[in-house]
Amino acid sequence: MNRKRVVVVAPGRGTYTRETTGYLKSGNSSLKNHISWMDNRRKEQGLKTLSELDNELFKAKSHMVGENASSLIYACSLSDFFTIDQNKYEIVAITGNSMGWYTALSLSSALEIKNGFDLVQKMGSMMKDDIIGGQIIYPMINEKWNLDVNKRKNIIEKIEQCGAFISIILGGYLVIGGNQDSLDKLLNILPKEDKFPFQIPYHAAFHTPLMKDVSKKAFKKISKSIFNKPSIPLIDGRGYIWTPFSTTSKDLMDYTLREQVLSSYNFTASIEVALKEFCPDNIILLGPGNSLGGAIGQIMIENHWLSIGSKIDFVEKQKEDPFLISMGEESQRRLVC
Repeated sequence: MNRKRVVVVAPGRGTYTRETTGYLKSGNSSLKNHISWMDNRRKEQGLKTLSELDNELFKAKSHMVGENASSLIYACSLSDFFTIDQNKYEIVAITGNSMGWYTALSLSSALEIKNGFDLVQKMGSMMKDDIIGGQIIYPMINEKWNLDVNKRKNIIEKIEQCGAFISIILGGYLVIGGNQDSLDKLLNILPKEDKFPFQIPYHAAFHTPLMKDVSKKAFKKISKSIFNKPSIPLIDGRGYIWTPFSTTSKDLMDYTLREQVLSSYNFTASIEVALKEFCPDNIILLGPGNSLGGAIGQIMIENHWLSIGSKIDFVEKQKEDPFLISMGEESQRRLVC
């Protein structure tokens, strides 16, 4: 039987929510030893274990802070990845959004699982006592999920006017990073659309120059010896492909701890490259949750992939024969497990 060629996508912060509580304990039992190790590692650091957090009632001030959210999401995504039936699916590339880049490193064997956990835990805890700035999310699309070029231009002008930065290019949305003064100005001048502009709770100004000190600390705390060549191609937050043969561990570390921390993360570019360079039969989105599903659909629309030109086209395609398989959706999860 021919295996389907797939690109795997790892989600970032903000995907473990009230609706996904208990996600970890319902995952792959073969990872129990790894989860136990992670729990013990956190105990040593005086933190609640992932198992305890996953069993508790969801509380934003507990589940969304960096030192807890990052590791919890990492473990959930890892668990989903090892549930994929690789007799049916050939994983041809791996990418992720924001923090999902660290997960992608582990999934591709560029980091061992334990080293990947330590990286995620250290980066997620870097601002434990003092969050630097924040993030706002705002749409650039109309109700059909088509990009509004004039609207995008207007938003970018306002971002520059207020001294903020584009943090993540996320399909039909921009995630904007900056200090709180800049974000407050934007919250006042961006036109109100439903719940937008929306400031994401417990998020810092990730992927902006404000993270300079975080990057410096990362180079001091994280050993270059943990980075390896990936065994599966990786697509980063610029759309650059790291191959098993041409990658150097030094370059991979430099990108991960410097450019990826300080510069805009272009998730749109990473998915465009995944589609056009690897032409997968499917994209598999790991859990927890399905918050990247809309963004991936919007990127497909922008590129008219599979002749999908609007939100209606995307929704119909997903009903008939889903191209995007979201493991956070039980009905789609069964397709790949």
